[in-house]
Amino acid sequence: MPRATYDTRFFVEHYYSGDALVTDSTTNEIRREKEKAISSIVLHEVYRLTLQKDGRQTARLRTGLLSKDFKVIPVDEELAVTSGELRQEYHISMADSIIAATASSLRAVCVTDDPHIRGIREVKTRWIT
Repeated sequence: MPRATYDTRFFVEHYYSGDALVTDSTTNEIRREKEKAISSIVLHEVYRLTLQKDGRQTARLRTGLLSKDFKVIPVDEELAVTSGELRQEYHISMADSIIAATASSLRAVCVTDDPHIRGIREVKTRWIT
């Protein structure tokens, strides 16, 4: 079972930061963590952002590599219900609630600096240092 899940904001920093220290930190995080996962919604968000900024070829390549390096967790019935509960309780977006529900269901830490996810009691979070 994955020990860490990653929010879209992690990949935004990894791909678009422009700060070498941040890029080094995200790269080290990816290399260090052997059991890692992302929600399928993260794959969607990374694809869309990359499509917008860098084009279709890069978006396909990037998400293909993510699918190889991370276990992609689909939204099933149980995850959808948990996500709905979190969304109702914490008044967060559907994407954030799905990402949080994924981390919670896996009992994995969510690597994020998103205050919406960090405020959810049921989810343990950490950020790159």
